[in-house]
Amino acid sequence: MSEANAITVDVVSDVVCPWCFIGQKRLDKAVAAAGDVEVHIRWRPFQLDPTIPPQGKDRREYMLAKFGSDERVREIHARIEPLGEAEGISFAFDAIKVAPNTLDAHRLIRWAGAAGEDVQNRLVRRLFQLNFEEGADIGDYTVLVEAAREAGMDASVVETLLPSDADVEAVRTEIATASRMGITGVPCFLLEGKYAVMGAQDADTLADAIREVAAAKARGELEKAG
Repeated sequence: MSEANAITVDVVSDVVCPWCFIGQKRLDKAVAAAGDVEVHIRWRPFQLDPTIPPQGKDRREYMLAKFGSDERVREIHARIEPLGEAEGISFAFDAIKVAPNTLDAHRLIRWAGAAGEDVQNRLVRRLFQLNFEEGADIGDYTVLVEAAREAGMDASVVETLLPSDADVEAVRTEIATASRMGITGVPCFLLEGKYAVMGAQDADTLADAIREVAAAKARGELEKAG
């Protein structure tokens, strides 16, 4: 495929955001439906709650403090579960015991990006699965190292880097940049760094946006717009 018919989609997301997991599944469908457009995906960091301590918080207590009652939390989960099921996601909210700080997960995603687009995509999918379908603590180094290994990364390097401050500031800077761009909720899909599709839109909407931006790029209109 020609470079003219290739576009980059930067996905700003957090791995503890259920809508981001749904958005990832819908993006996969959109890419498949976009025909001969070659789509390169990059995952960008966002933290729904950067105030959570590094060791995480008890998730039930955290959700109660945030939403006020078990009933309200159940209502929220009940609204999301069938949408997930339609995308092949088996949300297991009751299995999630820890509300993690996701800074280290985002550092890992950043390193995966350096290892290659496919590696990063595999890792992000695995982190979503671990958190939402298996109830694993994705703030735990052991969990992150194993996820890295499964994604095809050098686990020994990850094991060395995680306890260090490597890329902490770089990730925080990226998150701050997203905020300055006006991104206040996730997922946000940035097409060619110019056009934003906000929220977990359906696959058809995403596919249409991908095709339109690819066509505009092929006509040379994106350069003019920039």
